[in-house]
Amino acid sequence: MSSVRRSTLKSIDPKSLDEINPFVKLVHNQAIVEVPELTLESGITIRNFPIAYKTWGELNEAGNNVLVICHALTGSSDVADWWGPLLGKDLAFDPSRFLIVCLNSMGSPYGSFSPLSIDSETGERYGPEFPLCTVRDDVRAHKLVLDSLGVKSIACVIGGSMGGMLALEWTMTFGKEYVKNMVALATSARHSAWCISWSEAQRQSIYSDPKYLDGYYYLDDPPVVGLSAARMSALLTYRSRNSFENKFARRSPSLAQQLKSNKKTELAKPSNLQEHNLSIHNDGNSKSIGAERKSSVCSEASSSESLKSVSSCTSSTSLSTFPKPHHSVKPAQTYFSAQSYLRYQGEKFVKRFDANCYISITRKLDTHDLARDRPEYDSDVVKVLNSIEQPSLIIGIKSDGLFTYPEQEFLAEHIPGSTLEKIDSIEGHDAFLLEFKLINELIVNFLRKNARELMEAPSRLWQGDENIEVVKNSVFGEAEEVTNW
Repeated sequence: MSSVRRSTLKSIDPKSLDEINPFVKLVHNQAIVEVPELTLESGITIRNFPIAYKTWGELNEAGNNVLVICHALTGSSDVADWWGPLLGKDLAFDPSRFLIVCLNSMGSPYGSFSPLSIDSETGERYGPEFPLCTVRDDVRAHKLVLDSLGVKSIACVIGGSMGGMLALEWTMTFGKEYVKNMVALATSARHSAWCISWSEAQRQSIYSDPKYLDGYYYLDDPPVVGLSAARMSALLTYRSRNSFENKFARRSPSLAQQLKSNKKTELAKPSNLQEHNLSIHNDGNSKSIGAERKSSVCSEASSSESLKSVSSCTSSTSLSTFPKPHHSVKPAQTYFSAQSYLRYQGEKFVKRFDANCYISITRKLDTHDLARDRPEYDSDVVKVLNSIEQPSLIIGIKSDGLFTYPEQEFLAEHIPGSTLEKIDSIEGHDAFLLEFKLINELIVNFLRKNARELMEAPSRLWQGDENIEVVKNSVFGEAEEVTNW
């Protein structure tokens, strides 16, 4: 971190939030400040709310050498964790020339105002009563933090996916006098019906968990099954069909993969065919209570007056005879490496994220529309994009099935003077978190052209140069390289 100490906002000790929010401690060495007041787009005014952020480098005397990096859906303020290969001397995010700032979005469990925050009126966590916070609300809240740090203007705002939405909002909300340049990766001018539908499907996974309790669950017993399922479906949108096929195909998981995904390698041998079939049918069901339920249903059915004709809960076709020992049952393969990967990712995710926060942030994505409530542009997204005056780099991924490449072409077509670059990768949406070398090159070249004075200024000896950790296993990134699986 840098030694920025200009903040006029009240500092909050992250450790003081440990009991309130167990996820804050996952982000090391971040700062959290209390913002006095902000009226959200909805008209609700929030007061004394936290915003978390992390910095690298130092602010120059002019206060204009600032790179604002915006994180994706489940990211954090720790750029080193999820975009680490872009952070360092002579790289895209160069702390010897720039003050790099990443601010945590509201709704996130990693320190900023969220459903895990305490409502001063009730003394309880907001939980499902947390107010809707939009991308535009984030930008306005984050601007207050930058003001407190002495930032006079932003040299470039950079973000991918949800972070790209924030980058676009920064340019629109504060204009070219404050935001000088923009880089947006794998994003959109407004959230599409396709993306909204995926968000809805993921929320419904959480709602369907009986432990969700309308959002009033206890943190020590959260709806992890629903949240895990939501994460699994999200992962499918982050990759492409060919990405999964190339890595997994129909291969069986290795022993190491089974252990990582908590799959028992030695199952108890079924005593009859019913148990055998049940074990296949419910494989992967982490809350299976089928055997007990069957016993209960059978008991109820046999004693019910209205079901006197029912003598058994099994089909009339008997399965009670188990094959002789020398005639072993050999079912077709039903457990694959791809399944073990998804289960592992779901298991990993629920340890670092909160269900109400996930719901809150996916709704934030759904609100994204640059033209919304901008009557001066007749609420026309094309007119809005035409008004962007900042030099802009738009980076799209050919195989992205979530924020499709045509959406990037749409941005570049209507933002005057913008440059469109394409990443040819089979990895889908997550390529913006995987194709580090190419993305670094594209951003460096863009800054050399459009922030030349800062790029050509003598680099400063930054005391933190040797302390940037090389993160091998990302905690907060949307992507975990499947080649590590």
